[in-house]
Amino acid sequence: MPLTRTRVAIIGAGPAGLLLGIALERAGIDFVIIENRSRDYVLGRIRAGVLEQGSVETLTRLGVGERLATEGLVHDGIYLQFAGERHHVDFKQLIGRTVTVYGQQEVVKDLMAEHDRLGSLVYYEAADVAPHGLDGTSPSVSFTHAGDEHVVEADIIVGADGFHGISRQSIPTSELSVYERDYPYAWLGILANVAPSTDELIYCLHDNGFAMHSMRSNQVSRLYLQVDPAESIDDWSDARIWDELHTRLGTPGWTLNEGVVTEKSITPMRSFVASRLDYGRLFLVGDAGHIVPPTGAKGLNSAISDVTLLSFALIDHFAGDDDRLSRYGASALDRQWRTQQFSQWMTEMLHRVPGDDDIAAFQYRSQLGQLAYVTGSDYAKQMLAEQYTGLRLEG
Repeated sequence: MPLTRTRVAIIGAGPAGLLLGIALERAGIDFVIIENRSRDYVLGRIRAGVLEQGSVETLTRLGVGERLATEGLVHDGIYLQFAGERHHVDFKQLIGRTVTVYGQQEVVKDLMAEHDRLGSLVYYEAADVAPHGLDGTSPSVSFTHAGDEHVVEADIIVGADGFHGISRQSIPTSELSVYERDYPYAWLGILANVAPSTDELIYCLHDNGFAMHSMRSNQVSRLYLQVDPAESIDDWSDARIWDELHTRLGTPGWTLNEGVVTEKSITPMRSFVASRLDYGRLFLVGDAGHIVPPTGAKGLNSAISDVTLLSFALIDHFAGDDDRLSRYGASALDRQWRTQQFSQWMTEMLHRVPGDDDIAAFQYRSQLGQLAYVTGSDYAKQMLAEQYTGLRLEG
């Protein structure tokens, strides 16, 4: 049975796990990454596309921001659209900060390329992954790879394996509570080979529900519609999707360009937070510990902020100072709950409550009033800008 000894064993080779490995390498801390999916599967997942300014700064600081700097689309703000009118919220003018549109799969591609250059030990398609001894002084991870059984002994184990991963499930149920909420709507999302019809993201509340115009590049558009979670993607032809996008996003004098749809799917919306992100020698980052609805573009950014906090704490730990590591769980959760409230606020402000009763009608008109206030008040716009571009890290 092959036995490997390292200081940090990372379970999960998504953006959080890969980025943490690079942060540790820059500090001279050895690590092993263990992933149960194939490399192609990890690289092929289409996820978030908006990076906070702090996320861009982190990727740049760690030396994996070269392609991001040349191919990322820097946006100074967003548009909020309601009652048939579009309003610009200029983050740069309001608070001097920006966001960058750069797909998560592009981030993963950059991180994988750097690990290839470093010759990092990354096990893809590892089966039966299981952490052991989390509450002791000698934790380990066992798994099977290419028919061989492996054990990695480590000082620290990091769970970066997402919501369905083994890491959080390895914490005793008596030591963990979860807080979660399912929303009564879903996003139907498409990728289309067509140049964006807007220079910055459009968030729209319409009588028919939410719609959004985003992009992945100057040649590829990403668009969304609010639908019922029970709907089937088979009932949405390309023509029906484009018709509804025209209806919801249309404004006088503006044209939505159509293109070939290369991907479409329906994604339910939910919020989830684990009550703790640390247990003994195990530390959770990203979706392993929390999930946000996509409205505020916080999923990938939350993972990067977790990694930033944890990497600084681990660097201190291996230098003999455990203060930041002992505070990691509380610090990351404090930040996450502020992120959750912003994502919930954006989601509830921009999505129509299902139904045609008086409560739904009242809620819709209240949302219109809320959007009128947000777009008409510099103070409200500054609050939106501060949270959308990313709260500053306090480590």
